[in-house]
Amino acid sequence: MPDLKSMIITDKVPRHIAIIMDGNGRWAKQKGMPRVLGHRNGVKSVREVTEGAGEIGVEYLTLYAFSTENWNRPAMEIKALMGLLVDTIKSEISSLNKNNVRLMTIGDIQALPPDSYQALLDGIETTKNNTGLTLVLALNYSAKWEILRAARALAEQSASGKLRPEDIDEKVFEGALSTNGIPDPELLIRTSGETRISNFLLWQIAYTELYFTPVFWPDFDKKELFQAVVSYQRRERRFGMISEQI
Repeated sequence: MPDLKSMIITDKVPRHIAIIMDGNGRWAKQKGMPRVLGHRNGVKSVREVTEGAGEIGVEYLTLYAFSTENWNRPAMEIKALMGLLVDTIKSEISSLNKNNVRLMTIGDIQALPPDSYQALLDGIETTKNNTGLTLVLALNYSAKWEILRAARALAEQSASGKLRPEDIDEKVFEGALSTNGIPDPELLIRTSGETRISNFLLWQIAYTELYFTPVFWPDFDKKELFQAVVSYQRRERRFGMISEQI
């Protein structure tokens, strides 16, 4: 087995990696466990991947933790997920600080249960001065929600006379998104074998490289992350141009 980390070209590491963490429930089902245990085991992968991303120099790591559509899941599973979120943030804060990781969120977090919301605010405040990897948790997030929210905000500015419609360009629109100030991801990873985007960062991934793996999220570790980065680095990113122009 080759040392995947040593194969990574350090000056070509993606600044921003986004991950759709999928397959917790199916992982648990395969092992005859309740679905919630799959989510609990997935926390280990979050820790592994966060450490791995920091080791190779990734600046931003965005994890799709809970979508707006996930509210349609069984109430017991949602309650367990929210409790797990609180427990995980509280238990991992010291590790985040030790590794100089800054915590951020995107999504409508005010709609989360009060204890989950407060745990997030505490984690963000505690790590705000860290200067290493920025870990972005997408919680109660959907790309359509984000785009509509941005459009409404710009429409309100236009209606009040603060912004002329003809001045709305890509830069202005991006400034109204939840990810304002965060570079677009160069690499998007989805685990569990599913090959769809599931309403995640639709504006931001216009030119993102996609990497799909059959590995369930609880089995996704540093080695799997490094494999995805090696695959990314073997690709030619042309952004609408031809090879000779790059």
